[in-house]
Amino acid sequence: MARTRYRSAGRIIPARELPAAALRAVLREGYTKADLRSDALAGVVVGIVALPLAMALAVGVGVAPQHGLYTAIVAGFLVAALGGSRTQVTGPTAAFIVVLAPLYAKFGLAGLLLSGLMGGAMLVAMGFLRFGRLLQFVPHPVTTGFTAGIATVIATLQIKDLLGLTLRSSPEHYLEKVAALFEARSTASLDELVIGLGTLGLLLGLPRLTRRVPAPLVALPLAAVVAHLVPLLFPDFHVATIASRFHTVVAGRVVDGIPQLPPLPVAPWRMAGADGGAFRLGFEGFRELLSGAFAIAMLGAIESLLSAVVADGLARTKHDPDAELLALGIGNLVVPFFGGIPATGAIARTATNIRAGARSPIAAMVHALTVLAAVLALAPLLGFLPMTSLAALLLLVAWNMSEAKHFVHTLRVAPKSDVAVLLTCFTLTVGMDMVIGVAVGIALAALLFMRRMAEVTQARWVDGDHPDVPATIPAGVAVYEISGPLFFGAAQKAMSALESTAGHTRVVILLMSGVQALDATGLVALESALAALRGQKRLTILCGVQPQPAALLRKSMLGSREGVVFASEASEALALAARHVAL
Repeated sequence: MARTRYRSAGRIIPARELPAAALRAVLREGYTKADLRSDALAGVVVGIVALPLAMALAVGVGVAPQHGLYTAIVAGFLVAALGGSRTQVTGPTAAFIVVLAPLYAKFGLAGLLLSGLMGGAMLVAMGFLRFGRLLQFVPHPVTTGFTAGIATVIATLQIKDLLGLTLRSSPEHYLEKVAALFEARSTASLDELVIGLGTLGLLLGLPRLTRRVPAPLVALPLAAVVAHLVPLLFPDFHVATIASRFHTVVAGRVVDGIPQLPPLPVAPWRMAGADGGAFRLGFEGFRELLSGAFAIAMLGAIESLLSAVVADGLARTKHDPDAELLALGIGNLVVPFFGGIPATGAIARTATNIRAGARSPIAAMVHALTVLAAVLALAPLLGFLPMTSLAALLLLVAWNMSEAKHFVHTLRVAPKSDVAVLLTCFTLTVGMDMVIGVAVGIALAALLFMRRMAEVTQARWVDGDHPDVPATIPAGVAVYEISGPLFFGAAQKAMSALESTAGHTRVVILLMSGVQALDATGLVALESALAALRGQKRLTILCGVQPQPAALLRKSMLGSREGVVFASEASEALALAARHVAL
């Protein structure tokens, strides 16, 4: 069935049209029963896929699995309804684990939810300030480096549950985490490892047999059945499950595993603090939560917009990045009040949504309702899922997220400067912090880009070998050509040669038709060179100035200064120079 595609992303739409931009576009084009049927089926499929992922990702952060489910329900519904992408699915993602796990360990659930709330406010501001299109300038080596770094950290964190290790402490930094895991090696459980490796084998093997049924939908329930039945034959066999690990108090009664309740309103600041105690926040703590909120906002924005771009490629649609950021911000503002952790666009779930036939945001809304129905109907059964199986699922997610083949390919074929950016971003993300990795990566990439642009900018004296300049240049006239952007990385090099004009020169013609861009530093360098020429009693003719440099030169009143003349073409400049020399 032919469909009219969403085209408003090609223009900057007014702020009042940002909320629900994609949904309103779909309804405006005409939404049929066939579209609803296709969306409903796709939503159910992706909801089933999202169910174990949402639980596993919450456990990866350290919180009870229901908080991941609440995120998929509340944020998944709101962002789909209010966003700018037709087929994007939003929920908890693996990328957030490295940001959220330290926040939870230090500030408890209350601090985690508050940091997500502040991150949501930042995302709303980013949407209204039209930052969506700016994020496309994040260099590819930066995204590849920090994504691979995040995947490495996530995979390392799963070793604990995969082996059933008992750690003495939970260090904050990566190398300390690795050391703690190594120290706890004697506590490893063969029972946990067998179930975990069996789950991982099924997750890897089932897609080779059939892709009609999502592998987690078979592998995790089967692992739960095995983990429940084996102790009947071998009483010493034991693995930790969701029900044995997590306990929630509901109406004064302790519930093992996941409560059979929908997301209910809560006050984030009244939730438990670190180690289950009361939450208290001082100024230093607020600063750390604010730093975490910035990481949540930046990572959420980058991952969500990357996912939306992938969705556009798969579904041949166009998303509005500002509308998507605004919706993501609103979703993250609201979800903490229902106990949900931060959310962003999920590439794997979005791809599943599209392949299942999604046509509009209604599919992602149905996905959220499907997760809600599963919580209400299947919560007691979900408690039987082994923790080691969830760790195996996250190991697979981390592997897919790392794109190891692409990472190695980039190392082999990319320029050395890009390889340096990639490795720097990867190393800092793993060894220090995702925000530091991205910030340093972008700064390094920008510096290397400026160096390349400075190399592109060329300046030379013309000796009659220019197509616009005759073979014989009048005596007393010198022609200097500048090509390339005249910005702070190249201005000084380009203008310094003007100081070496011959003593008999009375007129200097600057050919600037190749200068498409001029910044403040370039302007200062140009003004300095012109002042030096004026001090030598020489006339300067600026020839073929392009629109952007011309606008900047007009603002600087350069044309009204003595000793400076403008000409549109080289022939006109040479005629003016000849008349001046003849005086």
